[in-house]
Amino acid sequence: MAKGEGSESPASTGLLPPARQPDPPRRPQKESNGKLSVCSKLCYAIGGAPYQITGCALGFFLQIYLLDVAQLDPFYASIILFVGRAWDAVTDPMVGFFISKTSWTRFGRLMPWIIFSTPFAVISYFLIWFVPDVSSGRMMWYLLFYCMFQTLVTCFHVPYSALTMFISREQSERDSATAYRMTVEVLGTVLGTAIQGQIVGKVDTPCIHSEEKAGINSSVAMEKVNTTHDTGSLTDTKNAYMIAAGVIGGIYVLCAVILSLGVREQRASKLESDEPVSFFQGLKLVMNHGAYIKLITGFLFTSLAFMLLEGNFALFCTYTLGFRNDFQNILLAIMLSATLTIPLWQWFLTRFGKKTAVYVGISSAIPFLILVVVIENNLVVTYLAAIAAGISVAAAFLLPWSMLPDVIDDFNLQHPDSRGHEAIFFSFYVFFTKFASGVSLGVSTLSLDFAGYQTRGCSQPEAVHTTLRVLVSAAPVALILLGLLLFKLYPIDEKKRRENKKALQELSREESNSSSESDSTELANIV
Repeated sequence: MAKGEGSESPASTGLLPPARQPDPPRRPQKESNGKLSVCSKLCYAIGGAPYQITGCALGFFLQIYLLDVAQLDPFYASIILFVGRAWDAVTDPMVGFFISKTSWTRFGRLMPWIIFSTPFAVISYFLIWFVPDVSSGRMMWYLLFYCMFQTLVTCFHVPYSALTMFISREQSERDSATAYRMTVEVLGTVLGTAIQGQIVGKVDTPCIHSEEKAGINSSVAMEKVNTTHDTGSLTDTKNAYMIAAGVIGGIYVLCAVILSLGVREQRASKLESDEPVSFFQGLKLVMNHGAYIKLITGFLFTSLAFMLLEGNFALFCTYTLGFRNDFQNILLAIMLSATLTIPLWQWFLTRFGKKTAVYVGISSAIPFLILVVVIENNLVVTYLAAIAAGISVAAAFLLPWSMLPDVIDDFNLQHPDSRGHEAIFFSFYVFFTKFASGVSLGVSTLSLDFAGYQTRGCSQPEAVHTTLRVLVSAAPVALILLGLLLFKLYPIDEKKRRENKKALQELSREESNSSSESDSTELANIV
């Protein structure tokens, strides 16, 4: 018996150290509760660049590319822009649904989506900027590859957005990582604007003077003029767009590699199950959460304002302001200003609160949107207005993604037994904004068609100039004011946010104590 007891004692003592060692699930928990390293934040932030680079290039240049380079009728261009954005909006909740059904793997639940969608997204993006030789099927070509790219980039961006909740359980760390992300994403818009604008801006897209069009009465004669002007510089313009697409595609792949190697997806809770959550039950809970509905409704209108400005600003600078050779530099000034002021807005929202930052940051664009229309054909004033507008763009970029985690925390407190719905929150926010942008781009391009837009014209009728002024000034100002009024209903202020943070910390301690007791009971049973 003594020998038996002696043999059992080492065995039982040998069980204790392994049981107390941090096993793999505990290690992410420790990391997520602690401070994130600067390297982790940078790697996470770099993952947001591909979506912004490609989105900025498409947002600023696709409309003018379809009209003046691919030479599509404005009606067909409006169909491509509307259907492509609407399809992009539909794919967000679809991808959110499939993510919610994805089981946990050794790479995580979200990271495999990011990795496997990247190569196909790059290929489809390149084909958007390729002009096929056929003329009758061009609309279907661009519609197909535009929708295909939007689907694949959604498979990248929705899980990446939801990853915010899985890199740390500390609200301050998530806010800090979001600031890093927004800085890199706005820098991505700078890269997208610079790469696309500077490469394409080095060649002159040929245009047809109104005097030439006045004497053309037949489509055959018009085709002859198009053929004459198509030689030389239009071919160079097509090649420039493809070169820019190749460079942006390479950056897309590089950023995806850095994200997948530098960020480790963590479990949001030790009590989280590997079983997929119920999507439709979660969707019902999310859509009944008042703070979420009020937040996305307010940002829906403010985002729509900036999307209208983004989609039509290149045409506005080219034709209404007459800065055909400078518009890419004006766009670059907006994005550079936005990039440099992201840290300012991060400090501002920490010091004065997020709702105050919304009112101050987004409303600051209104005077300059009015100024750029009132004082026309003044390049210096246009640059000053662009720099000032970039400050507001930075706030519009940062605040939605900084406030969504607060809403999710509020939801988790109200529904502590319902977890794993983060992808639904992010995907449906993106869904509403993208669908609205699709409607805005389709309507704006149709408005230009009704106003008499002349494809590849060196100048446009006065009705087109008036339409562009409305699209880049009057309509965005009205939408911003409406969005700011809706933010008055948003219930999570700084006081509420601090209360939620304290309650989450207490809940986390309770879960930790419960887990420790469970581990002790399991260890006693093993011994």
